[in-house]
Amino acid sequence: MNHRFVDDARLGIRVPQLDKHWEDYSAEEQEAILLEWEAIRGLIPDRIATLERQINEKQDALGREADFARSCQLNADIAELASMVNDLWIWYRTVPSVSSLTEKKQGKNP
Repeated sequence: MNHRFVDDARLGIRVPQLDKHWEDYSAEEQEAILLEWEAIRGLIPDRIATLERQINEKQDALGREADFARSCQLNADIAELASMVNDLWIWYRTVPSVSSLTEKKQGKNP
């Protein structure tokens, strides 16, 4: 099912790239996608921990930095890393479920 996930270089993980609405996949396809997503999702906390270490290192460097331009760059780097952590937490909390046949027939979203 690798074709349903693409590398996100910024976040350092693969993210879903579905070509149709979730409900339009069969239950078997949904299960296969969810299985792969859970494997990817399990890597997210470690990725977040790595980024948080980088944030801490840059904050330490910022505390010692006297050059204004370098301080601005460190602040920008910290903001980008924090944004990545936030995006990873959003992905981590994304937990779709297999749509039931009844929901599909009634047009309800899971």
